[in-house]
Amino acid sequence: MQDFVAIDFETANGRRSSVCSVGIVIVRGGVIVDRFYSLIQPSPNYYTYWTTEVHGLTRRDTDGQPTFPEVWAQVAEKIKGLPLVAHNRPFDESCLKAVFEEYDMEYPDYEFHCTLAASRRCLDIPSHQLHLSAAACGYDMENHHHALCDAEACAAIALKIL
Repeated sequence: MQDFVAIDFETANGRRSSVCSVGIVIVRGGVIVDRFYSLIQPSPNYYTYWTTEVHGLTRRDTDGQPTFPEVWAQVAEKIKGLPLVAHNRPFDESCLKAVFEEYDMEYPDYEFHCTLAASRRCLDIPSHQLHLSAAACGYDMENHHHALCDAEACAAIALKIL
């Protein structure tokens, strides 16, 4: 793939609609041409211990931040017509669908691809976690579970094996 958008969400709690940050990397012609990151006030607006343990975000970080519709308004035109790529597509796609439903927004039926599935098909490594798949593709992650860093790693994987 040469033209796509790598996307990653972090969530505040067990509800898929509770996206609290998004990272987006836009690739055209095999080159990263744009990056976008935003904190998001989640819905519902509470954090579980376990999600905070994963990404380090708390309600203090996202109170006062824009809601998903406000953030997506900044993104929608930039990614229009491009397929989306995520590492563990079922998670990120379900988050996107859930948050669209949460805010009663019309879902544009985005085309999604999965670098986790591609990693399992193409890479001979003992585990296909994002940081390990990225390393096998020559990308060294520095801040795993930061949405933009994860999206950049996903883009690096996609450029190598999709």
